[in-house]
Amino acid sequence: MMIETGMAQLAQWLLWPVSLGVLATFAAALWALGRMLAEAWQRWRRPGWRALPVADHIGLDALELAALQQLEPLRLLARIAPLLGLIATMIPLGPALAGVASGDGGRTLLGFGNAFSGVVLALAAAAIALAVHSQRRRWLLAELHAVRQARGLAQ
Repeated sequence: MMIETGMAQLAQWLLWPVSLGVLATFAAALWALGRMLAEAWQRWRRPGWRALPVADHIGLDALELAALQQLEPLRLLARIAPLLGLIATMIPLGPALAGVASGDGGRTLLGFGNAFSGVVLALAAAAIALAVHSQRRRWLLAELHAVRQARGLAQ
């Protein structure tokens, strides 16, 4: 019984850091969306604008690495946000279910409300990050293809 109580207390202690993580992923996703929209504006206003370095002395491997470095944070954000959302959902469910068992409607409602708001924000962050990642990946792959064609290496 002592182990279960300790685990429940530890899980409760994780609620604040996980909730902050959910808020941070949501803010990061909105930031990435804003950056992508700014990049879309640049690409629309100045055809030929590139996110990758354009110097001829830079090898294709270095360009591919630069593209991956730009995309990796978005990929991680899209994968980590739902995990944090799941944790943020599960932690308040224990006390909420205890409220159901004891007939305490206020505690039950608060627990379920907290659980669902965490997962909604986390899933929204993941959806935004995935959409931004997909669009930026298409742009960067098109840039890499254009560089290969310009260097006579297109397949």
